[in-house]
Amino acid sequence: MDASMPSDGRRTWIKALLGVGFTSSIVSFLYPVIRFILPPPVPESQANEVVAGKITDLRPNSGRIFKFGSQPGLLIRTASGEWRALSAVCTHLNCTVQYRPDTQQIWCACHNGLYDLNGKVIGGPPPRPLEQYLVNIRNDEVVVTRRI
Repeated sequence: MDASMPSDGRRTWIKALLGVGFTSSIVSFLYPVIRFILPPPVPESQANEVVAGKITDLRPNSGRIFKFGSQPGLLIRTASGEWRALSAVCTHLNCTVQYRPDTQQIWCACHNGLYDLNGKVIGGPPPRPLEQYLVNIRNDEVVVTRRI
């Protein structure tokens, strides 16, 4: 064996060391990019009960949007004074619905979807009814609770 030529063991060792160093460098560059592109999942706030407002906030035959966890809700006071609360997310394409006092219906402006005051579909493309919530009056506050 010639002293000027490195042995195969030494050559293999150097190739492995360079390969590990190169791979480590690539991973250290790509890891932050991948973490930025794929952020960690954030658990949704599971609010089961919220104060949607005060009794004096809504006149009969009116409605308003309130925040229910991370989703909008729709609080309605009917012409007869009854309280209704539903999800304000249209079941067609997740647009926000609104109460129309002139027709006494819930309307989605995105594709002209119509719901009755119980959340049932009465027109347009929505495939399912709106989720209904329970409404309780405590002192002078309107408390909305998710049905279980």
